[in-house]
Amino acid sequence: MTPRSYIMRFGGIVLSVAAFVVIGTSFSDDVWSQIARLAARDPGVRSGPAGAGGAFESGLTANEGRAFVNGREQFEEVQSVQGEQLVSDTELGLGPRFNLDSCAGCHAQPEIGGTSPAINPQVEVAKKEGASNDLPPFIKRDGPVREARFKHNPDGTADGGVHALFTITGRRDASGCSLQQPDFRTAVARQNVVFRIPTPLFGAGLIEAIDDDTMLANMHAHSATKQSLGIRGRANRISGQPNTSGNDGTVTRFGWKAQNKSLEIFSGEAYNVEQGITNELFPQERDETPTCYFNATPENRTNFDATDPLEVPSDVVRFAVFMRFLAPPTPAPDTDTIVRGRKLFGDVGCAMCHTPTLHTGKSPVEALRDKDVNLYSDLALHNMGPGLADDVSQGNASGDEFRTAPLWGLGKRIFFLHDGRTKDLLEAIHAHAGFGGGQYVPSEANQVVGQFNRLNEIEKQHLLNFLRSL
Repeated sequence: MTPRSYIMRFGGIVLSVAAFVVIGTSFSDDVWSQIARLAARDPGVRSGPAGAGGAFESGLTANEGRAFVNGREQFEEVQSVQGEQLVSDTELGLGPRFNLDSCAGCHAQPEIGGTSPAINPQVEVAKKEGASNDLPPFIKRDGPVREARFKHNPDGTADGGVHALFTITGRRDASGCSLQQPDFRTAVARQNVVFRIPTPLFGAGLIEAIDDDTMLANMHAHSATKQSLGIRGRANRISGQPNTSGNDGTVTRFGWKAQNKSLEIFSGEAYNVEQGITNELFPQERDETPTCYFNATPENRTNFDATDPLEVPSDVVRFAVFMRFLAPPTPAPDTDTIVRGRKLFGDVGCAMCHTPTLHTGKSPVEALRDKDVNLYSDLALHNMGPGLADDVSQGNASGDEFRTAPLWGLGKRIFFLHDGRTKDLLEAIHAHAGFGGGQYVPSEANQVVGQFNRLNEIEKQHLLNFLRSL
């Protein structure tokens, strides 16, 4: 083969690989054999329509549809410290400590209700309205939206709580307030800080409508296969033991560690932790410094004077309604490579944790009742080993346990894993395997990742293409 013909032939293979990666073109066996020598790669964020962000197309009543629109409007609302009298088009309650000033700012990719966008809005909000915040070293313009948790207190005891990035100090609607930001640089230097990025909310109402028994039965299904792969998994619960005092023992399912029971609890906690807004579920300020205490609490509450029924519920309830009626993401149409990748996803064992489909129970909402939920998650906790461990316990979840992240909508995500450490789907897969001290150590995904690694490059690419189709 002449140098020119070699270059032309190799160039044709590279172009074929590019087409395969992007659109899943079918090739001859000869081309496949040559592609096999090249490395599989993440195709990247899928192009085309978002395929998410709207309400269920059927099954909602007219009033439920109106409530969804109203909830979305509140979800997009920007908060200020004292409200419209000082900063236009805002609601009161921001701070004294916060991570961002709107729900939609965190949940923006690929549409409202999603996850971290390509451009991090936390960079701009740090100095908004004259605020005097320094930007923490782990917040970047092209990085993910993050919250920060400290693993330990100064005395060595466990912490695990969110330490808000910013304060309202210096803002023109917070005159007289003076607060110090946490010492993030020291925490980073001492490896005492861990991060979380926003979880996507699409299809959350379907997840809420899955019966506990359905989840538990799925955890026990295929037990022999799971045992052979080292997969265990368990439910997080409101209490370690059912029916103990003050707790109902039911299964929790929202959040990176499945620590929240319902969409209202999820909303109320996030409103207070991420924006600093007190509400009827979390009525006290997280920092009660008198000079930074501007509003009566809870700042957001039921509006008993409203004449429009949609305006009566608190924001927390309206957020929950928005998420409850937010439709699941629409996957890409099947192609040859997607179909092959879906089969390989099951063959290597990914589906033992990322359960393709669960089923809802007897919801009072027709759109949620008796429906398949193609979430690709068992919603269970799994030990992920030291590489992903964050040393933070929530509910019954320990420091190295995480909820199986639902994969629907994966094709449109930019950042992966609980802390957004990578944009590369292949790196995210490899991170599932526990590794420490130069040797593999316990992670329930070790054997599955090993089986993925033993695939040839064509097969790996099929699987990656399938994941990016979701």
